[in-house]
Amino acid sequence: MDGRVIGPGPYRATKLWNETIKLFRGGMPLRRHWAHFRYYDWSFTGSEAVDYLHELLRRNHNFGPEVTRYQTLQLLKKFLKAHVVEDIKGRHGTEDFEDNSHLYRFPTLSPLKSFPTRPLLRDRSDLPRLIRWDDYEELPQRENIAPLKSAVMTSDLWNKRHSVAIGDVHECKLIRRKEITTKQVDHIWKSMTVAHLQRVLGLMSLDGVLNPAYVNGKHIVHNVFNVNKTGIVILENKAEDMPYWVVSAMKCLANWPNGNESKQPVYPGFERDVLKTVGDYFQRLKEPLLTYHLYEVFVNILSLLQEQEVATEALQVSCLLLPPPNRRRLQLLLRLMSRVCQNPHLPPLNDAIATRTLILQMFSHCVLGSVDEMDLDELLATKLVTFMMEHHNIIFQAPSKLRRQVEEHLSHLKRVQIKYAGSDTDFGASPAFCKQISRVESEEQKVIGTQTPLHELLEGLIADKELPARDKRKRLKQFQRSYPEVYQSRFPTEESKAAVIPEKTSRLKPPLMFFNLKKSFEPFQRSWSFRA
Repeated sequence: MDGRVIGPGPYRATKLWNETIKLFRGGMPLRRHWAHFRYYDWSFTGSEAVDYLHELLRRNHNFGPEVTRYQTLQLLKKFLKAHVVEDIKGRHGTEDFEDNSHLYRFPTLSPLKSFPTRPLLRDRSDLPRLIRWDDYEELPQRENIAPLKSAVMTSDLWNKRHSVAIGDVHECKLIRRKEITTKQVDHIWKSMTVAHLQRVLGLMSLDGVLNPAYVNGKHIVHNVFNVNKTGIVILENKAEDMPYWVVSAMKCLANWPNGNESKQPVYPGFERDVLKTVGDYFQRLKEPLLTYHLYEVFVNILSLLQEQEVATEALQVSCLLLPPPNRRRLQLLLRLMSRVCQNPHLPPLNDAIATRTLILQMFSHCVLGSVDEMDLDELLATKLVTFMMEHHNIIFQAPSKLRRQVEEHLSHLKRVQIKYAGSDTDFGASPAFCKQISRVESEEQKVIGTQTPLHELLEGLIADKELPARDKRKRLKQFQRSYPEVYQSRFPTEESKAAVIPEKTSRLKPPLMFFNLKKSFEPFQRSWSFRA
C-alpha cells in the first residue's frame, strides 16, 4: 500500500499524519501471540511493527527511501504516546515503544488529528496589498501645465497643434507619488514575495499554509541586500550572531585537517568532540532554524522535490522570509554538513553509523520541526534537509525574477505621470472591466476617435475671428491638402464654403495719370546732317 501523494495545500502535515495512520492500521499484519502463558489475538510485536512501517514509509512517495529504521522507531514512539497503538495491557502515553518482542495492539479507534477550526481569510483583509497610485500629490502650482491662449495664433503654434491633431489641450497636472519611505519599500517586498511564493507553490490561497502577519518585510530586504561576497547574510547586531567558539569549531570541522586555527591539541577522537560541540549548540536552540511559523510552508515544498527547479525556487523565496540570524545560521550549518559529508580526509565520526546518516540524524530536527510533538517532522525534516544540503549554493540566492519585478514596481511608483482635468484616468479608482467588441466596431471606433479631434480643429479654425482672413484661407488650404475627407464632409458644396469662408477681395488698379512735363511739347524738327 503505497498510499496517495499528498500535494501542496493547507494543513499538509496533518494530512500526512492521518494518511500514515490509516495505511499503518489498514496493512499491519495481525495474528495470535503467546506471552506469559497466555495468548493475545490481533496483536503484533514491536520488531514486526518497525519492519512493516519502515518498509511502508520507504515505498511511500511522500517520504521516500531515505527513511531510516531509527526514524521509524521514533515515529512509533509518537504513535504510542498519541494512542495510535497500545501495549497488550492497554497502556499508552507514558510507556516507551521497544523494538523487540514486546506485544502491542491497535485500540478500537486510533485518533486522527483534526484540522484547525480558525476561519479562513475570506476577505483577504490581512493579506499584504501592493502599494499603487492610490496616494499621490500634485506638484506645486507653478509647475502646472496650462494652455497658452495668445491674442494672435502664430504660425508655429498652429503647425504644432495641426501636427498632433488633438484639438484644444485641456488643463493637466503632473501627478506623482509621495516620497516612498523605507516602510513602504519593506511592505512592497513583503506583498510581492508572498504573492510570488503562492504562485510557485501553485496554490489559490495561502490559508492554512502561511499567515502573512508573521512575515516581516524588513527581514526580506535585509536578506536580499545585506550579504557578503559568498552570499552569507551580514548581521547588523553582532550580538545575534553565533558565539565565536561555535564558528571556530565549524571551521575546524569543515576544513579538516587544515581548519584548526586555534592550534588546539589534536588527539584520537578530537573530530568527534568538535562535532558534538557544534551539535549541542544547535540542539539547544529555542526553535528550529526554519521557525515554527514557516513549518507548513516547507512541508508543502516537500511535495515539489521531484521538480527540482520549482522546488529550488520555492526554497529561495521561503528562505527570504527567515529572520536574518536564522538564515545566517542555516547557511553556515548546511555548508558545514555538505563539506563534512564530502571530505574524504575526515575520519569516521561514528563506529556504527555512516557519516552522512549521522549528520542528517543529528541536525535535521534542528532545521525543521513542528510545535506539535505529534507530527512527522523527523521524517519530513530528513528529506528536506537532504535536498537543501545538496543545493545550498543555489537556495540562498535571491530569486532574480522576484527581484526584477520589485525593482520595476518601485521604478513605476517613482515615475511622474500626467493627469488631464475631466479625464477618465483616476489613479485612486480600481480599473474597470473591458468589454469585447467585434472587428467592425473596432474599426468604426478607430475612425471616429481619429476624425473627431480633426473636426474640432477645423471648426475652431473657422470660428477664430481674431485670425486674419488671409491667414485663415491659407491654413484652410493646408488642412484641405492634409485631410481632404474631413474637409469635404464640412464643405460639400461651394455655397457652403462661401457662406463660412470670406471671399478674397480684388484690389482695383489705380487709373493711369499723366504727369506734367517740365518743358512744353515741341514738334519734331528735322536737323541738318553732315555727310561726307
